[in-house]
Amino acid sequence: MAYVDSEVGRLRSVLLHRPGAELARLTPRNNDQLLFDGIPWVGRAQEEHDAFAQELRDRGVEVLYLTELLQRALEVPQAREETIAAALDDVRLGRTLREIVGGYLADLHPADLASVLVAGLAAAELKTGRGLVFRLMGEHEFVVDPLPNLLFTRDSSVWIADRVAVTSPSMPARQRETTLTGAVYRHHPRFVGVPTVYDGPRREWLEGGDVLLLSPGVLAVGEGQRTTPAGVETLARRVFAAGVVHTVLVVPVAQERATMHLDTVCTMIDIDAVVMYPPIADRLAAYTVTAREPGELQVSGPAPFLRAAARAMGIEQLRVIDTGLDPVTAEREQWDDGNNTLCIAPRLAVAYERNVGTNARLEEAGIDVVRIAGSELGSGRGGPRCMSCPIDRDPLGAAPAGTDPAARAAG
Repeated sequence: MAYVDSEVGRLRSVLLHRPGAELARLTPRNNDQLLFDGIPWVGRAQEEHDAFAQELRDRGVEVLYLTELLQRALEVPQAREETIAAALDDVRLGRTLREIVGGYLADLHPADLASVLVAGLAAAELKTGRGLVFRLMGEHEFVVDPLPNLLFTRDSSVWIADRVAVTSPSMPARQRETTLTGAVYRHHPRFVGVPTVYDGPRREWLEGGDVLLLSPGVLAVGEGQRTTPAGVETLARRVFAAGVVHTVLVVPVAQERATMHLDTVCTMIDIDAVVMYPPIADRLAAYTVTAREPGELQVSGPAPFLRAAARAMGIEQLRVIDTGLDPVTAEREQWDDGNNTLCIAPRLAVAYERNVGTNARLEEAGIDVVRIAGSELGSGRGGPRCMSCPIDRDPLGAAPAGTDPAARAAG
């Protein structure tokens, strides 16, 4: 089963990536290029992630691991060809080294191939290496780059109703991630035949951290460095054509490290509530996009985001729970992903334990908070929502007339 029409319906199945050897590739020399703010302690990061996954399982959530799904998908020859071709699409390799790396990857068992595609391959590990490019490489340079940001499974794919959007990451360090998630959705037996509502083109950047399913039929999509206007427009056209969305709110997001995606400043916490960074709440605006007729979009606004969202969702007001009680606390907890929560059900959310002020405010507002450690996981600037791609939630849009969808989803 795969269906997601909100951020808060009871979570039934989720895609995670347990961090592994790819994190051990991070050094002070390359961590900036690979988009990490520090060098995580790999063993502790794994412990924190295992605890996160167990909290989900304890609440009845099926946890799927991306690498395990990828191994099964790579048993299909076409999946192997696609993912190897993407790894070889690197101008640094040159003809000779590209052929050698291609042959090396083609000979690997699916489990070993999955490991290399995720963790990367250093020149010193390629025993068959030769040629000019190889001779000029340092032994610790990569012939296949590692993918440490694969940890943040939200960014490389998003489920919208019964369809999946395989996204187009903007940063070079992340662009190969979607070849792996795409291979899983196309070739793993669980997902074969699932309709795709977005799959590139690669120049139209779109990342899942910018996509919020505010309510059934209503998307909010952040626009900025990570997601371009063209990416939003292409997604809007496709979800309208598929009939799974009736309104897209396009939300410009200031491009700073702490606010790289819409979900770093705002996430849903209940069917009518968000947790939000206070300095953003009054300044965030939205353009409302609807389908006027086939192939034509109608754009209105901008209007204050909270007002536009409530109107699109058909509610009187979208409640806001602030990050922190004072400006300093708010800024610190924003940096530590205090807004980046994952709802297991309405009013039940996973959050980093270190955001003490935000978590207290959530509980004062009636939200049950599942606290997890994130001292090492957070070094890549992502919280529980970033680390999870919901594949199946109880639908909020299918409630019979007179039924409270929140009560049904929480049951």
